[in-house]
Amino acid sequence: MKRTYRIILAVLTLVLALSLVLAGCSSQENGAVYVVSIAQTDGSGEESEFTVTYSDGTTSTFTVKNGKDGEDGAVSAADLYEEYKEIYGEDLTYEQFLEKYLTVSVPEDNSATIAKALLSCVRVYTEFTTTTLSGGWGGMQQTKGVSVSTGAGVVYQMDEDYTYFVTNYHVVYNENANADNGSNIARKIAVYAYGSQTSPYNSGEKGSDGYDVIEYGSDAILCDYVGGAASLDIAILRADTDDVLNVNEDMCAVTLADGYSVGETAIAVGNPEDEGMSVTEGIVSADSEYITLSVDGTSRQYRSMRIDTALYEGNSGGGVFNEDGELIGLANAGDGSDQNVNYAIPVSIVKGGADNIIYNSRNGGTSGVTRPTLGVTVSIASSKYVYDEETASGKITETLEVSAVTEGSIAEKMGLAVGDEVLAFVINGTEHEIDRSFQIGDLLLTLRAGDKISFKIRQSGQDTETSEYEILSSDLVSVE
Repeated sequence: MKRTYRIILAVLTLVLALSLVLAGCSSQENGAVYVVSIAQTDGSGEESEFTVTYSDGTTSTFTVKNGKDGEDGAVSAADLYEEYKEIYGEDLTYEQFLEKYLTVSVPEDNSATIAKALLSCVRVYTEFTTTTLSGGWGGMQQTKGVSVSTGAGVVYQMDEDYTYFVTNYHVVYNENANADNGSNIARKIAVYAYGSQTSPYNSGEKGSDGYDVIEYGSDAILCDYVGGAASLDIAILRADTDDVLNVNEDMCAVTLADGYSVGETAIAVGNPEDEGMSVTEGIVSADSEYITLSVDGTSRQYRSMRIDTALYEGNSGGGVFNEDGELIGLANAGDGSDQNVNYAIPVSIVKGGADNIIYNSRNGGTSGVTRPTLGVTVSIASSKYVYDEETASGKITETLEVSAVTEGSIAEKMGLAVGDEVLAFVINGTEHEIDRSFQIGDLLLTLRAGDKISFKIRQSGQDTETSEYEILSSDLVSVE
């Protein structure tokens, strides 16, 4: 069914570049038919046509004359507001009309987003001393030398004294580093801001230790290793803020996204093949999956988000950003056989791990990550995809049930029992909804000694809350 109204208005020039799309509902009570959208469907000639779509699938149209004699016309939002009120009789102010219905579509251009994000991006170089073996049946020969690896990173946090960078653990770790290196962590670390043209080079001279001297140049920002965790593939570096701002006074900490969705823009900034900082763009292909990596010689499972953004060697540790320039992840792995299958550490793990490392370096006297073990196993009872029309995005939601509780554990002390449905994790009074199995593990990274925790659960059909438990220092264990 199609209903047609004809309304004549005197208006100024029709601006075809602006598409006024109104989405929402005028009345959704008692099953009444309501307006789903109003969109300009024709702007040729002397008139503009607008089509109204209703919740029952029917449509109506109205036309607006484009100015006097059809010349020099412009359809304004105010015009649409007046005609909307006249036709549908809804009592709402102009401001309410705009807030409730108006969306302006503009051309997508990520150049400004990328330009801002680059102020938080750096190239990372790590120096190790290594021993290599060569030779054959005639005998083996040991050769000592210096190895320089490359990756990328982002400015995570800045204060008056120090600037903290986050990168991948495997960028600062080398399992082949020899005893002269002191450990498997790089003996020297330098980062370069976007726009810096220098890179490390061999000076041709030998140091007092007998190894080649690597020069880093005046643009290098020398960093200390603060701490990291191989099982998260996250490491934190620290430099003097004065040194950072002397290179570029506009450098700033990255803005973290609250989360991300499948289909969302994924912009990667890195140092591929040590050819300098570059930008590639794609989308988030999967919000969470587990991949097997060997970061420090030990194979582990890593929770990752999959992206189809192109990544290359040297992208490791570089930021992955959304279309607003917010960090949604840290590039850390790729499928060498398929450039459309690459992986990044989700922002919740980046934030939880980075904050944990920085906190422990200041307060805990450790260079790594700590978290408590609750002693509870949760299983997915059911899952489904939920679409949110308001945000125009969707996500998978899971129903989680307790499947095992360890005797004497924190979970048992809190009162969790097999069969309980987990609804939320409460930390210091703040309720965190739990609708994915991985969220509890991510939140454990945020816990410190003295924090008070409990769970909102559905137990025997009744919604309730467990006993509160205060985290002790002895509850916190180091994460490899």
